[in-house]
Amino acid sequence: MQRGLLTPAQVDEALLQQSASGKRLGALLVEIGMVDERSLIEVLSVQLGVPVVDLRQSEPDPEAAARVPEALARSLGVVGVRRAEGTLVVAAGDPADPRVLDEVGRAVAPDRVQLAIAAPSDIRRSIDSTYRALSGVGSLVEAFEATETGRNAGSGARVVSEDAPVVHLVNLMLTQGLRDRASDIHVEPHADRVRVRYRIDGALHDVLSLPESMGPSLVSRIKIMANMNIVDRRRPQDGQIATEIDGRPVDIRVATTPTIWGEKAVLRLLDSNRTLFRLGELGMPPATYERFASLLRSPYGMVACAGPTGSGKTTTLYATLGELNQSERNITTIEDPVEYVFPSVNQIQINDQAGISFATGLRSILRQDPDVILVGEIRDAETARIAVESALTGHFVLSSIHAGDACSALHRFADMGIEPFLITSTVSGVVSQRLVRRICDQCREPYRPGVDELAFFAKAGGSTDAGFWQGRGCNFCSRTGYQERIGVFELLVMSDAVKRLLVEKAPIDSLRKAAREEHMDSLLDGGVRLVEEGTTTIAEIMSSVYVV
Repeated sequence: MQRGLLTPAQVDEALLQQSASGKRLGALLVEIGMVDERSLIEVLSVQLGVPVVDLRQSEPDPEAAARVPEALARSLGVVGVRRAEGTLVVAAGDPADPRVLDEVGRAVAPDRVQLAIAAPSDIRRSIDSTYRALSGVGSLVEAFEATETGRNAGSGARVVSEDAPVVHLVNLMLTQGLRDRASDIHVEPHADRVRVRYRIDGALHDVLSLPESMGPSLVSRIKIMANMNIVDRRRPQDGQIATEIDGRPVDIRVATTPTIWGEKAVLRLLDSNRTLFRLGELGMPPATYERFASLLRSPYGMVACAGPTGSGKTTTLYATLGELNQSERNITTIEDPVEYVFPSVNQIQINDQAGISFATGLRSILRQDPDVILVGEIRDAETARIAVESALTGHFVLSSIHAGDACSALHRFADMGIEPFLITSTVSGVVSQRLVRRICDQCREPYRPGVDELAFFAKAGGSTDAGFWQGRGCNFCSRTGYQERIGVFELLVMSDAVKRLLVEKAPIDSLRKAAREEHMDSLLDGGVRLVEEGTTTIAEIMSSVYVV
């Protein structure tokens, strides 16, 4: 309060919430958004007389970090930073916690402990990069090869005990995948090895290269966890794993398929504890956001979200649903899969074996007196027609559709047999999107793009005199130079001119021209803006944004 960070009224409110929650005041102030982490640690540093360590700029010394056991580091929120002459400097998010000095001191004896303070979020990232779950893989591989000596490693169907090396290896793969924010884990057999890759922020990264002999046992263990048939290795299979990793419930969708070198498995990680974005946090420019939000005020009609697989359509639909989720509305969704559970929303999971498809599920929803319907994906003509008719009969429909851009989505409806007059009567807007990786804030640096990148950027309408940035690569971004992703959006609002062209079955270029004349920014425009703002790189726009 003395520094002007809080008003007396805010302090009173925070103290009230603290008495109800029992949380420490500093952590609560950050949680409710009254103070940011960096401001808080500067204040606490002065109050407690401990130095500040900026873990964004300096990485912990591996030897110092290893002095503190992982379980203790995670429970107390601490990390060893450096060690010299018998003194271990330990960064803590809350150095005032008496347990820190006491428990860490006992764990690292005979070293003395010198406390420092760092942002808790930086400490968590440092812990994840320091105590990598996969660091023990080498010993597990050796143990596996020792137990496999003399056996037929290609059988693949043998059930192993819970203490077997392959069981621990799968657990480590899942744990590290979640810590690294992987959306998918690929287990790929090859002639001489098994390749394991994580998809992080849309790009695949090699994380393990295992002996070829481990492939069958590795996939068999995954199939056992997913309740799949481990004997049948000649047909594709799908399964599901519900588990807990690092204390977080995680739903994992498993798909296997036979290849010439054995079974390949892909695991989709769905973290139930992930933070759900609000509509204003997706990265839409203010003008696009206002126009999109205005579409949601209509009591009926359809808003479609277009883009390829992995472009963030589900995230946008969920953020939109969050805006519409009010007690006076009956909201029902049909999804495959249900990735996030909404309170007060009726969510239906596709189940082909039970006869629940998008089309049949949508028909049943219409008998449930819905106000808002979310159709996870319009895949076929039958689903498209029912969705359009639902919007026509007084319901507000949200859906995703696979299309290159907003105008292509309208043509996709027509290709599915929906008459143009029905499209113009029901579809109020289409938002098309892509995801591009953000430059890592911890290691960003200026750079000059190459000739090809500059030529592309100039052709796209960007200024080649702009300042360009890239990520050097650091621990926080797993040496990729990127950290998380942001959306690039294109919003087509159904104007009279667009409707007329659609009814006249005009070519798609005419639709795009009309939309641009009515101030629609294209996906490429959005990409150029993000580069000029220093959010992403030209290379990301070239690889991730469809050029129209």
